[in-house]
Amino acid sequence: MSAQSNVAPTIIKRKKVVAGDGHHGGAWKVAYADFVTAMMAFFMMMWLLNATTEKQRSGIADYFTPTVPINRQSGGGEGMFNGNAIFSEDVLTQVGTGASQARPTEANRARGQMEAENQGASPEDNSAFRQIEEALFSQSGESMVSDALMRHIITRVTDEGLVIELFDLERATLFEEGTDEPTQLMRDLAAMIQRVSGLVTNQIAVGGHVRANPVVQATNPVWSLSAARADRMRTLLKGSGMSSDRIRRVTGHADRTPVARDPMAIRNNRVEVIFLRR
Repeated sequence: MSAQSNVAPTIIKRKKVVAGDGHHGGAWKVAYADFVTAMMAFFMMMWLLNATTEKQRSGIADYFTPTVPINRQSGGGEGMFNGNAIFSEDVLTQVGTGASQARPTEANRARGQMEAENQGASPEDNSAFRQIEEALFSQSGESMVSDALMRHIITRVTDEGLVIELFDLERATLFEEGTDEPTQLMRDLAAMIQRVSGLVTNQIAVGGHVRANPVVQATNPVWSLSAARADRMRTLLKGSGMSSDRIRRVTGHADRTPVARDPMAIRNNRVEVIFLRR
């Protein structure tokens, strides 16, 4: 018999090494996803360039243009902004040379005066609209509007015509709360609109807008209230000396087209006087 050995048996472990961990990892997937995204954006841009007209491409470019006062096509008022901040939504667009994000034109893009003239507008309308804007916002001391009234006015040019928007501000409202009874501020604004309307012969449309109610009511007064305020504006214009034949229509829009992010914001209380295109 062989002698028993006290030495422990030797155990050999073989570790399996898998080559190509980098190939089976996930880093390449991230790079590939970025590549596919970039290619999709590239082909989308090529499709847009081929499928749109020059004016449509200009509108797309204006949509992505930062809203700065030095760019004629992207917003900002004239002069010294009447002492207000240039980034204030209430005074961002005052002369129809651009559009703000919260209040774009019907084409959903900034449309300057030159762009509006290229849309088939008659020279007579363009001249009339310029006269009105110069009378409202002239910085040469010949403006028909005082600084107190100017805070409540925004103008813009649309396919329908020149829109003069009169709106509420905190502690300075156009009508008594919940009624169509005009304040002295509204009477002054109506008189100013009547004086400006004497510069042109365009017909006029009036639209009323109100903010949404904070609670659900059995009878929501927004429709009747907006229509009553629009009709009261018509009455004020007529009482200031405007011929009733010039008023084409009076419309109440309720709370359906808010201009502020909050539908209950007081900024949504407004009256629009539109000088219609011929």
